[in-house]
Amino acid sequence: MRRGTVVAAGTAVVVAAGVAVLLLGRRVSDLALKPGAGGEPAAAGEPPLRVRSISADEVTLTRTTESLRRGRYALEWAGGHAVVGPVLRGDQRTVTRRLEFTAGRGPADSADVELTPRVLRGDPVSSCGLDSMDVVVDGELGPLPAWYLPAVRGTWVIAVHGPQADRRQALPVLPVVHRLNLPALVISYRGDQGAPPPPDGLGHFGETEWHDVEAAIRFAKQAGAGRIVLYGWSLGASMVLQTAARSDFRDDLAGLVLDSPVLDLAASVRNRATRAGKPAAVAELGVWAAAGRTGVDTADFAQLAEGAELRLPTLLMHSPQDPIAPYRAAQRLARNRPLLVNLRTVPDAGHAALWNADPRGYEEALRRFLTPIL
Repeated sequence: MRRGTVVAAGTAVVVAAGVAVLLLGRRVSDLALKPGAGGEPAAAGEPPLRVRSISADEVTLTRTTESLRRGRYALEWAGGHAVVGPVLRGDQRTVTRRLEFTAGRGPADSADVELTPRVLRGDPVSSCGLDSMDVVVDGELGPLPAWYLPAVRGTWVIAVHGPQADRRQALPVLPVVHRLNLPALVISYRGDQGAPPPPDGLGHFGETEWHDVEAAIRFAKQAGAGRIVLYGWSLGASMVLQTAARSDFRDDLAGLVLDSPVLDLAASVRNRATRAGKPAAVAELGVWAAAGRTGVDTADFAQLAEGAELRLPTLLMHSPQDPIAPYRAAQRLARNRPLLVNLRTVPDAGHAALWNADPRGYEEALRRFLTPIL
């Protein structure tokens, strides 16, 4: 009896440990599978981003990797929003940037703030002065809210935001699309605010969400679109690749624009976990749990990421310093399909924040890509 009791106790300990490991992996995988639309969280180990001083045209912030990034960004805090421009000066503890715009109640000294790519807010009318209308795409799971921006050409641009964002992610590029007289459809997909939730409450790395992109193409074709350019950010770019390979409308596509695409699922899940401060071994549990919970076909995804099924001219924009989606995967895709893929490197940019780092260069690259396929 004594020996049996010991064996039973040991078995219980092993089972409990196994359950604990499963639960830990599940919680870590939530970082990738339940992202929400709040922007990329700050990296673990960075000091809190705080306002040290503010004047009419300057703001001094805590020195962090994000506050040092080149370009234009938003600062957000409870009750207010600001747009900051280039770094003006700095020291070992602080960074001073040009203050371009503020709205709402100003931040107090030492207030915690968030630096995000969301320079533009609202909708195409309020943020860009562009005519648009709210429309609804009939998705696989139900109605999907979208913005439609009319124009005279027959080629449409369909924009697909990433998982840490919402439709506002497309706002900075809409003026370029408008100047080229291309109609635009900026879509939402399952899990977005106002859209149907996925049945299991999880994102699936585009493996189910691409059906919502296909529904948007169907909407555009029924509205008179000729050809379609698909434009995606982060996992939205991965959805674009999957749609181009699998959709019944793939022959109607004219080109792809991929901004910071997630091409290596395991690395992206791992990077999100380590960025959140999880140890390497725990991050690997998250990778394993994410694959198991979603049932994603990793071999099929890898084939898409390698460009095996790519048949369209593609503008691929990525940063070597992307903390989420490895740049080497973008290089590999461009190297595998050199006649189709134009890789534009944007140094010192965050994930899906390439426009912020270099607005003029980004817009010019987009204009040059779109003009021949009008």
